[in-house]
Amino acid sequence: MAVPDSVRSAVIARSQECCEYCGMHQSWEPFHTYHVEHIIARQHRGTDDLLNLALACHHCNLFKGPNLTSRDPDGDALVTLFHPRQNLWAEHFKIESARVIGLTDIGRTTVFLLEMNADQRVDLRLLNAPKVP
Repeated sequence: MAVPDSVRSAVIARSQECCEYCGMHQSWEPFHTYHVEHIIARQHRGTDDLLNLALACHHCNLFKGPNLTSRDPDGDALVTLFHPRQNLWAEHFKIESARVIGLTDIGRTTVFLLEMNADQRVDLRLLNAPKVP
């Protein structure tokens, strides 16, 4: 079931048209429409409430799926994934040389599971990085 247009518009406006996981802007990928996704999937009793919805690029949405947790690549502990309504992006991630770096166990695990640094994702960031004179 698709979310109503008014809810979709609210999610897009709140995110400023950026994927709330990897930070890429919708305009960087004109051939892929970003998804309004459930942070906590319906199958895990997630609701259609605006607080449970996030804008996600096709790549992040595909790899996140219904997952709420994954294994930390630096220790194998089970860790919750980044939650765009509960966590601040800058506390868990930074961009360095067009790569998303996880600063915390949540950040590392989310970067790993969502494959945020796949070659084509890094290439897109390099193409769209602000040009320094």
